[in-house]
Amino acid sequence: MSLLVMKFGGTSVANVDRIKRAAKRVALEVAHGKNVIVIVSAMSGKTNELVDWVNDTSQFYDAREYDAVVSSGENVTAGLMALTLQEMDIPARSWQGWQVPVQTTSAHSSARIESISPQIINEKFAQGMKVAVVAGFQGISNEDRITTLGRGGSDTTAVAFAAAFEAERCDIYTDVDGVYTTDPRVCGKAIKLDKISYEEMLELASLGAKVLQTRSVEMAMRFKVKLRVLSSFEEPSNKAGTLVCDEEEIMESNVVSGIAYSRDEAKMTLVSVADRPGIAAAIFGPLSDAGINVDMIIQNIAEAGRTDMTFSCPIDQVSRAEMALNTAKESELINFQDLLADTNVSKISAVGIGMRSQSGVAAKMFQTLSDEGINIKVIATSEIKISVLVDRKYLELAVQSLHDAFELHEVSS
Repeated sequence: MSLLVMKFGGTSVANVDRIKRAAKRVALEVAHGKNVIVIVSAMSGKTNELVDWVNDTSQFYDAREYDAVVSSGENVTAGLMALTLQEMDIPARSWQGWQVPVQTTSAHSSARIESISPQIINEKFAQGMKVAVVAGFQGISNEDRITTLGRGGSDTTAVAFAAAFEAERCDIYTDVDGVYTTDPRVCGKAIKLDKISYEEMLELASLGAKVLQTRSVEMAMRFKVKLRVLSSFEEPSNKAGTLVCDEEEIMESNVVSGIAYSRDEAKMTLVSVADRPGIAAAIFGPLSDAGINVDMIIQNIAEAGRTDMTFSCPIDQVSRAEMALNTAKESELINFQDLLADTNVSKISAVGIGMRSQSGVAAKMFQTLSDEGINIKVIATSEIKISVLVDRKYLELAVQSLHDAFELHEVSS
């Protein structure tokens, strides 16, 4: 019997009525002869509430107890979903991560899945169970402590189960009806893509698109799990949502498939550092140790043995980056004249696997921004991506003009 994994996010299970609505989706798949593993998030807003309770209780909390508290939201949803399905005469039961078990590392609040054992759930399917409702976002460490996977971890849970159980597909139900060419709130011409490759989705997710968690896309690409992103608030149809799949399954790749943006970026520049072997390691080692998510890196041409080093990072990490670099300077690991931070920039990126075989994308992107009077501060490229930093006040204009320039309103997949 074929197996389907269905994941419902917080907005899709925000209350009992929405849980009942989601359960009807599950019932349709059961009626089509499928066994189903349902992965659920906590009800919308519940995880934030639990985190606040922990913070109100203890300023310097035990991370193990933090996980025990914040994982409870998913347990409630799983139990309610199983009860709802039972009321519909569908054999179902709920599972917490430790019961499966979902074995993880011991990095509390940011654990990574090491293995999932399908044996117990498969035995229950063989005995007549139709739906296993699993609490997402959680697992158990080798020390037998509950762990959580970090924000968006239920997406990763769903993909991991689809891989472990060799499911035919993993459906991610959320409050949007698929993956768009850009954010529809910024560009009214944005359209939904029927298909998108793993690589493109991974780039879009890492560049600010919040449809899927980056780790879940990485895992789907690694294990070739077909992902479908769709809305739990629209009537089901065969053409619903966006399929995230292998590049070979897409008939003809678009040169550019989407424009992504990250609004709250910062540009940091170390002025006049020594141009010598090992200087990059001396700079970015302390940043890595401080947990700074460095993205775009530019080193200027050296003059008189000195050079400038520029990088970008999220704006909320600027203070930590400054502290790490100033500490490194005091320790004489590095020497620089000044440290400049521009916290009024945004990152705009054009993404598309068609860039591999098509020239002129960068030229069109740069000319389009120039025509709009938008100055580019930093440029970074990869095989399927071109990213630029621009003044934040130009973000909407940049996204809209690039969307028009690459005619994404006419994209088909």
